[in-house]
This record gives sequence, structure tokens and C-alpha cells, in this order.
Amino acid sequence: MHNITGGDKLLDVKVILNKAEIGEGMKVADLGCGSTGHFVFPASAMVGEKGLVYAVDILKTVLETINRRIKYENAKNIITVWSNIEIFKATKIESGSLNVALLVNTLYQSHKRAEIIRESVRMIKKGGKLIIVEWKNTALPFGPPTEERVNKDALIKSGPRLGLEFEEEFFAGHYHYGLIFTKS
Repeated sequence: MHNITGGDKLLDVKVILNKAEIGEGMKVADLGCGSTGHFVFPASAMVGEKGLVYAVDILKTVLETINRRIKYENAKNIITVWSNIEIFKATKIESGSLNVALLVNTLYQSHKRAEIIRESVRMIKKGGKLIIVEWKNTALPFGPPTEERVNKDALIKSGPRLGLEFEEEFFAGHYHYGLIFTKS
């Protein structure tokens, strides 16, 4: 797999996707995928021909960029989905159909974090995984302002209320933490 994170290596895509235990034939969604398809395209390679990756975003321009790359790379197992993941049942992905949902640098952009997690959980199968990667709550010269960052402990604590069991925390890069939840 080629390095698609650029020189800065802010996020270790490989580590994150391996932690998610993405494998052949799985259904995966990157919720708030962003225009680079940072996780979408490597996940596509991991799920193979029988798998499916949903690239979900609220910005149509982002999805147009992803669609161009899908055509260019002739990726047949990626579907773009326009959605506001803050709204329950707004995403056109079947309930209980995903093996893995990724929320990478998505939560800090919203004040409706519980709603986003609830919508994510809806789409995941029982026993499926939700991977959350967010900016560490430390002052950095870049990234979102500290007050917009997501409190890791609050996320872990709210898990059970949202139908999630906390599995583990992992190193997702020098500036990010990663959390793995399983849908209970």
C-alpha cells in the first residue's frame, strides 16, 4: 500500500485500518470521509471485490472529488453517499449492515456528537466496530482550537448509553488518539 498520508504523517492510516480489523468481504463506512479519500481507498483494497466501502460526506464537492478518483482508479467497491450524519436515519445505508464505521476527525467539527455516534451505531451490525479517531486534547500550533476537541474520557463514558462497549485505546499518530468500540 502506498503512503497516501503525505509527508506530514498526521494519521497512520495503516495502523488505524489494521486496528479496525478490516478484512475481505466486509462492509465499511468512512463517515465524514473528506475529499482525499484518505481511508476510503486503502479500505477498498482491504475489503476486496466482495466487500464494500461507503464514502459518506455532507459536502457534495467532496463526493464529486471521490467519484472522480473512483473512476480514475476503476474502484468498483466504493459507493459515495451524501448525508448529514447528525440526523438519525438520514444516511442511506441499511441499519445493522456495517462491519466497521470510521469517524476520523469528524466529531470535533460538530456540536451534535451524540447524534453522530447514534447514527453511526444504527448502521453497524451487532458485534461490529466503531473506530473513533480525534485530535488529542493538548494545545498544538495547528488543528482545531482546544475547546472544539473531543474529550476522550467523555466519549468512553458515554459509550454504553449509545449502545457501545469500549474495547481499547490505540496510538493513531502523535496528535490523535484512537478508540475502538463494539456495538453491543
